[in-house]
Amino acid sequence: MYIEIAEKAGFCFGVKRAIALAEQTAEKYSDVCTLGELIHNERAVSELAGKGIRSIVNVSEAKGKPLMIRSHGVAKTVENEARKIASEVIDATCPFVKKIHNIVADVPENAKSIVLGDEEHPEVVGIIGSANCTAYACRDFEDIKRLFERGEITENDTVILVAQTTFDRSRFLDCSRKVGESYGCVKIYDTICDATVKRQECARQLAKRAALMIVVGGKSSSNTRKLADICGEYCETVFVTSADEIPLQVLKNLRSDSIIGITAGASTPAYTIKEVHERMNEEIIKNTNENEEDFASLLEQDQSFNRLYTGKRVKATVVSVSKKEAVVEVGAKQTGYIVREELTNDPNAEVEDIVKPGDVIDAVVVKVDDSVGTAALSKKRVDAQLGLEKLQAVKDSAETIEGTVAQVVKGGVIVIYENTRVFIPASHTGVPRGGKLDDLLKKSVKFKIIEVTNERGGRVVGSIRQAIKEDRDAERAKFWETIEVGQKFDGEVRSIESYGVFVDIGAVDGLVHTADLTWNRVGHPKDIVKVGDKISVVVKSFDPEKKRVSLSAKDPDDNPWTKFVSEYRKGDVIKATVVSITEFGAFAQIIPGVDGLIHISQISTERVTSIASVLTVGQVVEVKIIDIDEEKSRVSLSIKALMETDAPAEEEE
Repeated sequence: MYIEIAEKAGFCFGVKRAIALAEQTAEKYSDVCTLGELIHNERAVSELAGKGIRSIVNVSEAKGKPLMIRSHGVAKTVENEARKIASEVIDATCPFVKKIHNIVADVPENAKSIVLGDEEHPEVVGIIGSANCTAYACRDFEDIKRLFERGEITENDTVILVAQTTFDRSRFLDCSRKVGESYGCVKIYDTICDATVKRQECARQLAKRAALMIVVGGKSSSNTRKLADICGEYCETVFVTSADEIPLQVLKNLRSDSIIGITAGASTPAYTIKEVHERMNEEIIKNTNENEEDFASLLEQDQSFNRLYTGKRVKATVVSVSKKEAVVEVGAKQTGYIVREELTNDPNAEVEDIVKPGDVIDAVVVKVDDSVGTAALSKKRVDAQLGLEKLQAVKDSAETIEGTVAQVVKGGVIVIYENTRVFIPASHTGVPRGGKLDDLLKKSVKFKIIEVTNERGGRVVGSIRQAIKEDRDAERAKFWETIEVGQKFDGEVRSIESYGVFVDIGAVDGLVHTADLTWNRVGHPKDIVKVGDKISVVVKSFDPEKKRVSLSAKDPDDNPWTKFVSEYRKGDVIKATVVSITEFGAFAQIIPGVDGLIHISQISTERVTSIASVLTVGQVVEVKIIDIDEEKSRVSLSIKALMETDAPAEEEE
């Protein structure tokens, strides 16, 4: 009699992510709420409660406290309410569930959505609550058929069909076939989680060979119940939440050469699976009267543990490390070793940085040499496969992630994420043409996943440029929501034109017209600023539709007009410098930043036909202030007025 654990059993990616987020949050806060149980496993939830993470029923209970949205997701209205009253919202929704939310949210309001699954399951409740249209929960084809028969959905409607991520694959395929044959208006999306499909298939294949299957998981876990149903079709099956619930008497009816299979739901911790495995081993020892045989000896007899072959995945315990390799124990006669190149994809990492004695790691056998009693293993190949699954989920959820640039290669750079190599083409690095990719080496960068393939060991392509664009778009959206006239910014001159300069103020570039650069007279903007200069600006006006912002670099406190009106009055006789000549008169500078107009009629008591024959630029003239228009900030000057004042005295003489 020996025990075999299904290759795919226990925590899925979404649950691992939720648990990791919960533990990180617990380190920051002493009291954290989750809206419902974070995952469907009583023991795991209990352990989280011991760390200060408690489950609540209503959002109102999280007022002023950090709140986690569980892996099953919630309706959009619930999430919006949570963000209003909780101090912080941590979204632990599984990326595969989030993908379904996006699908049902993108359909038109007049369309119809069908969700295959249990209408009371929190995942289905969250999906329906995220739909942009009328949505129905159905358990099978008969439920869908009744919707059409009652006229709630017609052939003229736009209809989509999605499935709960843990829905049974064979039932989904059967239902999809019948819907496709009966109702041509329904567009079908296969949204069953790939990890769920693989877990169900591994359980099915093991159950076909086993005399007894033990399914481990929470009683409220939908995917675990489905595993039990699948296994029950092929052999005797027991559904337990822990090792203590195993009905040990079932072993007495098994033949001595029987296989006992163990599988577990997506929310079942690895330690629970291990406890079940150990309890079964102990009981087998008792039933075979081999009480003196220890657990290690039993494993030696267990073919599922001691027979190594190329491609087999094993749990390896690190015994020792050196600069070139790590020696590991794999519960077999052979001594395992993993060379540095098979430990990680990071060419800069050292063996001792990756593993230490006592670490338990997942590895795959790449070569067995019975002649010398060794087995070569690879950790990075397992990590790469897990990394591909994670990165596929990242791509599906359009998440932005962060990694370190490990290498510069031909045509781009390599970023290491979750021990997986991600190739980022040069055109997606954000480095301008002609720039140096080496500047990115060993730097942490944010990027998006744009391609994941499983061919030839897997290939992942990323884009830093898309992540930068997304951040930039978010900044711009926030900018247009908060911009106000009079708002101040510290910006950088990006370009100079004859009519003004463009200034980068963070999310957008704004235009400072030449006249708004300074209070003084300006010939060309390049006489005032140069590209790269830092300047302070204020918003004059903006147009969100045309995405335009008009700025001013003039400091109100330096306004020369304020100084002028405080020091000069109408009737004052002053000296001014001619700064320009036009057809209708000449402008003369009174003080820097304030010019007055000497109209052609105010230049002389005699008729003036050519201003240039009387006045020249740079000439200092004595003038009289004959008018001050404070509303329009204009000054009128006169030379003629002074001539008329002197005329009576000349005549009398």
